[in-house]
Amino acid sequence: MTMVSFFAIALTLVIVFLLARPFGLYIAQVFDYRSSRLDRWFGWLEMPFHTLGSIRKEDQSWKQYAASLVISNTVMILIVYLIFRFQGVLPLNPSQITSMEPSLAFNTAISFMTNTNLQHYSGESGLSYLSQMIGIIFMMFAAPASALAGLIAFIRGISGKPLGNFFTDLLRGITRILLPVSLIFALVFIALGVPQTLEPTAVVKTVEGATQEIARGPVASFLSIKEFGNNGGGFFGVNSAHPFENPNGLANALQIILMLLLPASLPFTYGKMVGNKKQGRVLFASMLVMFAVMLGVSLASEHAGNPALNAMGIQQGGSMEGKEVRFGIAQSSLYSVVTTASETGAVNTMHDTLTPLAGMVTLGNMMLNTVFGGVGAGFMNVLLYSIVAVFLSGLMVGRTPEFLGRKIEGKEMKLIAVTLIVTPLLVLLPTALALYTNPGTVSNPGFHGLSQVLYEYTSSAANNGSGFEGLGDNTLFWNISTGVVMYIGRYFSFVTLMAVAGSMAAKKPVPESTGTFRTDSALFGTVFIGTVLIVGALTFFPALALGPIAEYLTLKP
Repeated sequence: MTMVSFFAIALTLVIVFLLARPFGLYIAQVFDYRSSRLDRWFGWLEMPFHTLGSIRKEDQSWKQYAASLVISNTVMILIVYLIFRFQGVLPLNPSQITSMEPSLAFNTAISFMTNTNLQHYSGESGLSYLSQMIGIIFMMFAAPASALAGLIAFIRGISGKPLGNFFTDLLRGITRILLPVSLIFALVFIALGVPQTLEPTAVVKTVEGATQEIARGPVASFLSIKEFGNNGGGFFGVNSAHPFENPNGLANALQIILMLLLPASLPFTYGKMVGNKKQGRVLFASMLVMFAVMLGVSLASEHAGNPALNAMGIQQGGSMEGKEVRFGIAQSSLYSVVTTASETGAVNTMHDTLTPLAGMVTLGNMMLNTVFGGVGAGFMNVLLYSIVAVFLSGLMVGRTPEFLGRKIEGKEMKLIAVTLIVTPLLVLLPTALALYTNPGTVSNPGFHGLSQVLYEYTSSAANNGSGFEGLGDNTLFWNISTGVVMYIGRYFSFVTLMAVAGSMAAKKPVPESTGTFRTDSALFGTVFIGTVLIVGALTFFPALALGPIAEYLTLKP
């Protein structure tokens, strides 16, 4: 890797991490129900929704909060499903795109409402402008705002505070965080050359005299919330590898910054809300260490390329397969790590063509879902592993473990254990079923074929949405199975962790003593990383050994 490439990567990440702390503190202020200047700036926008929806700031129990989140999201799924099913006869369809097939509409509606954005259709040819704006972009705001609200309620609960009100948190997440930033960056992307139009597909004559159709549409408004909300779906089929969706190096860097900004800010939000900023910094540093390791492995593997081709003198200078020449190896590798670490799912290179170890990094990021993780849900996983780390440490010294001044007991650990078990089940069981019943839909044989299927269900369960591709996935089996995995993977953990938050909130605080395991120290950061690797990584190691690791070993010259 050249010094220019290294400097470009370092500069991009430094910008993110410099913005993370002030933005994290801003998020904490947004969800503070006490009056502030933000009420004067955004209150006029929120007031009509409070009035129409009869939204009050009354605190909800954990059951009410969880039910509000799940039911409202499910209703949104049903509404958007109907839009997809009838888009062929609805307005704003200048390209005359037909209505979606039922199983594909089912999959797509769940996909975008669960923050997954898995696409079994080609972006520009699968949806009308109405579906893109009223369906997709609507869910791109509602989904991350729901996840962010769930995280804020969880933080309040485990620190002994009332959980708050879901609808108030949902509205504030949209109006005070997602909408302003997305609006600003939509204008920036327009200035950089990203289209924003309602005109139909352009038909032009090529220099050879042939006719070519060039898809376009309201891309810039789609792109900003796609990245900032950790959504990741593409307006075009090739996502951010398309020049209209990612026109140049500056646009590429801004997308990376937007993808990482919310996840990197949330540790500071957490530290502010629980009254221990140092604990937030420890979690941030721990995630940064894991991110750096993942990025280092990916860059090294992609620049090394295929060892078998290197030995034959066929490949020189790393693996450019499946990559945009204008971005190159370094920026493509960085993007692949960031998009899976932040659970966004946008791609500027085809992940199916990554070297085995770089592909394993993308899989590992999703399986752990703690290497920053996506907006809301990812940091809930970070706090889940933090509680597990404290619990295991307490067992080793023979003390009842405490977290944020409250004892962690059997009830909480049972709920956490169930939460930890569900994701592997949602990934491994459907992977085995798909390989047994639908081997004809897998384009690659052997180890890489297993990786393709494993990636699809990992991406679905982790609400990421990127894919190894190479799958014939627009079928009844794939649409229904991944739809079910996305829905359960999203909402099951929200409900169980809300129950943990409710249980912790009801407990009396325990005074800190000399025997209390401090969670704002470097020691805790080390224990946290060890817990993630032991509990999280080892769960999936056998599957990884049969997929990318085995593929890597077979490439040895």
